[in-house]
Amino acid sequence: MTKEILINKTVDYLKNLPDEKVAEVADFTEYLYQKYEEYIFNRGIRKLASESKSFEFLKEEEDLYTVNDLKEKYK
Repeated sequence: MTKEILINKTVDYLKNLPDEKVAEVADFTEYLYQKYEEYIFNRGIRKLASESKSFEFLKEEEDLYTVNDLKEKYK
């Protein structure tokens, strides 16, 4: 089903529900929308961070320590 068909079908169901149930559906819809906005926001931040050049200098940093510098080695 397309989005438009689903919306129309849902509206038809809502017309037949009592007011308190319509309010319940509205609250749940608001909750879903907020969760989706949060998901989009977090995805955007992850994308910005992954594409950022801020820590590019760390890739060129030489290794300061080697395994030989360890005083104790755990197995």
